[in-house]
Amino acid sequence: MVQILPGIHRVDDVEENIYLFEEGGGKLALLDTGYPGTAPKIKHHVEKSGFRLDQISRIILTHVHPDHVGSLRAIVDLTKARTFSHWVEAEFIAQRPAYDGPPGGGNRFDPVEVDEKFKDGDKIDLLGGLEILHTPGHTPGHISLYSEDQGILLTGDLFFNQEGNFTLTPPMYTHHTQSAIISARRVAKLKFDRVLTYHGPPILEGGKKRVEELVKTL
Repeated sequence: MVQILPGIHRVDDVEENIYLFEEGGGKLALLDTGYPGTAPKIKHHVEKSGFRLDQISRIILTHVHPDHVGSLRAIVDLTKARTFSHWVEAEFIAQRPAYDGPPGGGNRFDPVEVDEKFKDGDKIDLLGGLEILHTPGHTPGHISLYSEDQGILLTGDLFFNQEGNFTLTPPMYTHHTQSAIISARRVAKLKFDRVLTYHGPPILEGGKKRVEELVKTL
């Protein structure tokens, strides 16, 4: 597990950027859980870094796609952690109904009842206070998380940063691209320097410029 910023770790040896936050009192919070079968890798890297899996007390989900919630059931069973998502996405995570948007296969994971449901503007006490931003487009209830104090924007799948290209998530994976464009324009107005995407390497400096440059092309 790699510490990319103070109090923020990234689980290594997985395809995605699964982020782990250090909380006070020895507790941990997890942002997304990866595909089905990722739980053993998360457990290995948490323990390799000197933590215990049962220190994870909260799991935050950016959206319903299987590469984000595929191992949610397994991690909840191992940790008894409370789960959090946007209220729209919570219904899809519970498969009530199963999500039927792109890229398809929305029920390729075990359903979970989300414990606490966010709305836009809510805050969670991580990194001194993370604001929940409803950034629909990729999915209807997709969220990003924002720390103004620390200049950090965690974008889930609002953006891709792969092979040197910083883009919106491709339309083939996106529920409504025009809504994603509006979400991108919204976050471009915020104050931040670091952009932590789910796909591709985190941008640890100059992130706002990258977002602004992208938005100009949309």
